[in-house]
Amino acid sequence: MTNITSLRCDLEYAIHADTHFCFNIQASRRGDQRILDESLTITPGIQVRQFEDPNNGNRFFRCDGIPGKLVVRYDARIENTRQKPDHSLVECSITDMPNEVLHYLLPSRFCQSDVMSRAAQHLFGRVPQGYQRVSHICDWIRENIAYQLGTSNATTSAQDVYLQRAGVCRDYAHLAITFCRALNIPARLVVGYVHFDEPPQDFHATFEAWLGGQWVMFDPTNLAPAEAVVRVGTGRDAKDTAFATMFGAVTMSYMHIQVNHDGQPPLDDPDPREATVQRLIMA
Repeated sequence: MTNITSLRCDLEYAIHADTHFCFNIQASRRGDQRILDESLTITPGIQVRQFEDPNNGNRFFRCDGIPGKLVVRYDARIENTRQKPDHSLVECSITDMPNEVLHYLLPSRFCQSDVMSRAAQHLFGRVPQGYQRVSHICDWIRENIAYQLGTSNATTSAQDVYLQRAGVCRDYAHLAITFCRALNIPARLVVGYVHFDEPPQDFHATFEAWLGGQWVMFDPTNLAPAEAVVRVGTGRDAKDTAFATMFGAVTMSYMHIQVNHDGQPPLDDPDPREATVQRLIMA
């Protein structure tokens, strides 16, 4: 299946003191998606440094901001050829796992699979292995964790979500990753863009599990088809995939994301920002 996605991401920050920014909002060039065209607009016109993570393909750009306002706009059209997964995919023995995959079995800051091992074994230890077990983990999370905006923050971990029984897409993905790793299934976080009706458009978090010798994407929220997600960041957890990291005194004053899966361009920004801009066209 081939899908063309048009997207626009608008971000605005009020800078209170000299600040260094590192953004990860550009579509990845890796895997089953291809960038047809894209543009990045920064206001005011400042020097931008771009680099790509050689391990996961995450694309970053960095810039320095002075007190005032910083406005970022990213537009792109993406061709996505991700297929629906084969439900017969099996789990891989640890002995046969590739070296670069083994890393995703280990606990990480937000996914304490060592602490959650007992719970994972109790809930899913007897579920048939393979795609069916990972799918069962997603079903359990949807049935037992309430999707509620404002119930978590930047420091909420999978264990916190398990105890408080509420969270958002990032929390659902972290908990699923934690359960998978505790069952010796490598898993990693994927963040990106996808269209869904509710809640309002935002960066969306899903996860991938290593099954049948390949990474397979799942969305525990079931808000959108996993095969429609435009990949931006991939990593162990949210620490590796934050869309913006700021080193200074900053307040986000505006964010607006539009995603169209029919290939049509995004609508005009309902809250346009008037400013002189520097446009960076990327090959």
